[in-house]
Amino acid sequence: KIHLTRGILNIPMMLLGFSALQFIPLEQIKAISFVTPIIVVVLSVIFLKEKIYLIRIGALLIGLIGVFVILRPGIVPINVGAYLVLCSCSIWSVVVIITKFAARVDSAFTILSYQYTLVTFLSFPIALYFWQSPSSETLIYLVFAGIAGTIVHLCINTAYKLTDLSVLQPVNFSRLLIASLFGFLIFDEVPDIWTIIGGLIIFSSILIITYRENYLKKDIAKQSIPVKL
Repeated sequence: KIHLTRGILNIPMMLLGFSALQFIPLEQIKAISFVTPIIVVVLSVIFLKEKIYLIRIGALLIGLIGVFVILRPGIVPINVGAYLVLCSCSIWSVVVIITKFAARVDSAFTILSYQYTLVTFLSFPIALYFWQSPSSETLIYLVFAGIAGTIVHLCINTAYKLTDLSVLQPVNFSRLLIASLFGFLIFDEVPDIWTIIGGLIIFSSILIITYRENYLKKDIAKQSIPVKL
């Protein structure tokens, strides 16, 4: 049931996200998508009973501030596209919570296998109706995208298995840094001063959460060492 629910939810999530491309630019979609970590943290506290420490909330808010510095408030107009992205992000947040439940009993590879099988089967009628044969160049891009997506999902599913979602979400903001780096290396898009400042803020949020979690692990390890009298 868990895997079937994930498969079903993935379909509207992807359709809404792709449909938004018709109404608003990609950078605006990226901006709105960063509400996902906040939604995930709230849902993880409600449904997974995860402990939400102040340091985790702080790291999440710092990362969000970094995103706002890069994108600058007022960049996202409220139109149909914005609502589509918000709906897509909300569904994806639920998928993340379901994946965390699945990760408690299944391996990352098992979760991914169910996802690909179910999404392929459920989306086949839609793909058949709107089918357009891709060019050779597009097909190559799709193959590389499929390989990259598979690696990404394996890493994500493994991470969900190893630690709390509230720990992982601040790190999610690093996607913007990596995207900016690839934009510079591949498309010669030079980041402006706001991107650099925002990137440093995002990086600081990742450092904070990483240091705090390592500190907690060391503290737990010390308490678990038996004391000889």
